[in-house]
Parts: sequence; structure tokens; C-alpha cells
Amino acid sequence: MFGSNQVTTLGKLPMPYKVLFTGFLLVIGLGLMMAGAQIMLTHGMADGKPGLSKEDIVYSYYGNRSGSKLESAMTGKMKSKAPDADRFLLIQWARDGAPINQWDKVGPILEKNCSKCHDEESGFDMVAKQEVAVKLAEVDHGASISSLTRVSHIHLFGIGFIFLFVGWIFAMAEFNYNWKLILIATPFIFLIADIVSWWLTKFWPSFAWLTMIGGFGYSLASTVMVVTCLAQMWLPRWTDKP
Repeated sequence: MFGSNQVTTLGKLPMPYKVLFTGFLLVIGLGLMMAGAQIMLTHGMADGKPGLSKEDIVYSYYGNRSGSKLESAMTGKMKSKAPDADRFLLIQWARDGAPINQWDKVGPILEKNCSKCHDEESGFDMVAKQEVAVKLAEVDHGASISSLTRVSHIHLFGIGFIFLFVGWIFAMAEFNYNWKLILIATPFIFLIADIVSWWLTKFWPSFAWLTMIGGFGYSLASTVMVVTCLAQMWLPRWTDKP
């Protein structure tokens, strides 16, 4: 089937392969939508406003260097997690330099509003919470080098394999040959551009636009390939050919 010079087209695949490929493409399509939703709920709220903007990218990777990470969280993606009075006190504490002698007042607020989620993730004791809070009250320099390294290699390995299999299935589609080559290559190119843009934005915030272009580019190319493959496997125009 795949070893001959003439590759079988998607419409003429045996039913087991159609079911296998369809299941994979549907899961990948759903995963792309969930990834988009996750970006909107995290990076998309970095500036405190719904929707992904250049400022969101800058705050996420370069940081909001006019304030602390704690203040950025309290005015951005964590704004809905605490009452206004508590958020104001935490922001003021950070702006005052996170004085330890005010911990008796700050600690209970963090315990009340933040521990429900963050204790499950970290298991910090009270002393560790104090150390973490003081660290968060420092100037926000965005994503750290270690976190960028970790997330970069996860994305390159994981998403690279996804594009490999989507492109492999799409290679059997009936499509203009030159455009097929472009579409197969596009997600890989934009994925690399996306990852590189994180590092560039970390040091030069003007590169934030490249992050948005990279994510949009590989999402669009992947969507075209997934939809094309599903259509050619199941619609009569292709499956009814002799």
C-alpha cells in the first residue's frame, strides 16, 4: 500500500485505515481547539483584557517591568480569583517592597484566595509560601530561561510529531502537488518561528508579533490539511471514483 510508487489516495483507503486516520484527525482537531482555548484563558488574559493581543505576548515572555509578577497576576489572569480589596492590598504590599513585617496580614489573604488551587500543585508549607510570595513581588521579567527551555523542547518534540502524522496522511490527498508540499512544510516552519519568537520576545518585546503569526500560521495550515483529509476519506466525490 505504502511501498509502491503509486500511493493510494485517501478516498480509496481500506476501511480500517479510514477509521484509524479519522479518529486521529478528529482528536488532533479537538486538541487544537483546546489549545487555542487554553491560550486565551492564560496568555490571553495577561493584560487583564479578554482576547489575545501583542501586549499579552509581551507580558508573558518579556514581562511587565513596571510592576511585579504578583501585580501582573492580580490585574491580569488571576483578577477574578480574589475580591478587589484583597487584590489591592496584595498589589500595595508588592509595591512597598514586600515587607516581611506585614506577612501576618498578607499571608491569610493568599491562603484564602490562592491556596485552593496552588496548594494542590505545589504543596508549599507556610514558610515556603512566604518565600514564594516575596519572589513574586519582585519586578516581573516574564518567563524564565529555564521555563522557556522546558516548554520549548516539549512543544518541539510533541507538536512536531503531530505535524508529522497529519502531513503523512495529507500526503495521500488529491491536491495540487506544489501546494501540497507547501502545506506539509508550513506547520513545521511556523512552529519553529513560534518557538524562536518566544526567546526573541524575552529580550526584545517588539518580536511579539512573530509569536502571533507563528501560532496562527501552523493552526491554519493544520486545519486545512485535517479538513481536506476528512472530506476526501468520506465524501462521495472522492470515494465514488472508479
